[in-house]
Amino acid sequence: QLQLVESGGGPVQPGGSLRLSCAASGFNLGYYAIGWFRQAPGKEREVVSCISSSDGSTYYADSVKGRFTISRDNAKNTVYLQMASLKPEDTAVYYCARPSRCGSKSVIGSWGQGTQVTVSS
Repeated sequence: QLQLVESGGGPVQPGGSLRLSCAASGFNLGYYAIGWFRQAPGKEREVVSCISSSDGSTYYADSVKGRFTISRDNAKNTVYLQMASLKPEDTAVYYCARPSRCGSKSVIGSWGQGTQVTVSS
């Protein structure tokens, strides 16, 4: 099956940086748009960012724009989310998935385990 595995999460201090990785197996992620999503306890899952397959265009939620950067390395079959200036409200489980379209919460396939990001002092 097509599979995406998230990694790179962990505890960080406010203002710190962290890079999440989304590694693909079973398919070439270069053919697909890949999105990052997150969900905090008591909140709905939200779209964080997305990168297209064709021209590399990107989408960012207003809450992270200017702080997060999404990128892809097709040679490594991996999509990254570089997070900077982290805030406590960024605390969540982060997931990557293939979206129906960039900016949509609808995804193709099932959700994985995700990776926990905890921003606190």
